[in-house]
Amino acid sequence: MYFTLTCTSLHFINISVAETIEFHSGNMATQHSPPTIPNLRDKLPKLEPRRKRAPPSNPLPLPETPALPSPPDTSSHSFQVPTRRILSTRDHELFLSSSTYNLIIAFVFGLSESVLDAPVSAVKDDDCSHAVKSILGILDEAEALVQATPPEDAEGSRFGNKIFRNFLDKAKAASPSWHQKLGLTSPGAISEVETYLNHSFGNRSRIDYGSGHELNFIVWLLCLYQLQILKKADFKALVLRVFIRYLELMRTIQSTYYLEPAGSHGVWGLDDYQFLPFLFGASQLLHHPFITPLAIHQELTLEEFGNDFMYLGQVSFVNSTKTVKGLRWHSPMLDDISSAKSWTKVEGGMRRMFVAEVLRKLPVMQHFLFGSLVPAVEGMSTEAEAGISNKEDEAEGGQIIVEHNGVKHVHNLNSWGDCCGIKVPSAIAAAQAAKKGGAGETLRRIPFD
Repeated sequence: MYFTLTCTSLHFINISVAETIEFHSGNMATQHSPPTIPNLRDKLPKLEPRRKRAPPSNPLPLPETPALPSPPDTSSHSFQVPTRRILSTRDHELFLSSSTYNLIIAFVFGLSESVLDAPVSAVKDDDCSHAVKSILGILDEAEALVQATPPEDAEGSRFGNKIFRNFLDKAKAASPSWHQKLGLTSPGAISEVETYLNHSFGNRSRIDYGSGHELNFIVWLLCLYQLQILKKADFKALVLRVFIRYLELMRTIQSTYYLEPAGSHGVWGLDDYQFLPFLFGASQLLHHPFITPLAIHQELTLEEFGNDFMYLGQVSFVNSTKTVKGLRWHSPMLDDISSAKSWTKVEGGMRRMFVAEVLRKLPVMQHFLFGSLVPAVEGMSTEAEAGISNKEDEAEGGQIIVEHNGVKHVHNLNSWGDCCGIKVPSAIAAAQAAKKGGAGETLRRIPFD
């Protein structure tokens, strides 16, 4: 049988064949090609590098060094015995906005900047002026008075030894002749200037010592600068020779008479007694090539460089007065500061701390003395007006006027801001008692160490 195919039929067949081939080839491709892998990139969370957080900004601005004013003309000067003038919060506010406040800041920070990157050995005997050598001789004589006034046996007491008052009496009696060696001839000038030196050894009634007494020594040097006995050229020697000699003297006095720490914050304070060794010492180490803040934990570093750098020497002394081993336990603030990345951070923090914890601390500054060379501000209270006793006869804790609901009354204030101070025993006494008991060879370790 024969079939006749028309053009239309052929066209239909051609299309059908083509579709069939395409269908089968598609099936074969589907069967033999690997399965498609899903793109998981779109399903994963987008990862971004963690942004470094900016270090927290310190709310306290870095205190700058004001210009140190020229000494006053004392040719017709009227001297006066310094007295307390910060007897209320208003008095303290007046002081903080005064030129005297700027004078103290300028002098202290000027001393600190004078020893920038300078070890103690940088100042030789030939570098010291006659006035500086005279001051060193005065401090030597003061230490001789300590040796000539041994403490009485207190039968293991860790509180202040009353023989300390005998030492103060001897120092006060020798003071006029000491100042005559410095070139002071006016009885009025001697009476004003010697008051600061006599109050730099500690408090007579409380038998304690703190940063306020240390400040008195600095203000004594400031008075000598105001009288042009000391010059700016003496600043480096004042820190690296005179102040260090004063530190040695005070360590002898503290260990001899068991002076109680004035207003101590215990382990939460920088130091029981001193502050300025840390400020001056941080300035000494500001750009040191290899001694970092963490070096205070290295006993070999403290031993090798402690005599040349005040910060390390003070840490070493603090370690020697404790009965437990480790800064983290007995001085956590020093331990925390050691984590700073540079001495620049430490030095800036010490500047802030001096302003905040000394000059702006009412319980410290209520004992500050104002005369004619370091004058009070007009409008500040006087002891006579306030009916407050003289500083020599001051009772425990110190007195200050507080106003509440329009009524003024007197508080005995300590450094915690409380009315009732708590006597704090001497850590030096505790350490010496431990040594006498045979426990001094090895410091007691904390179980968690």
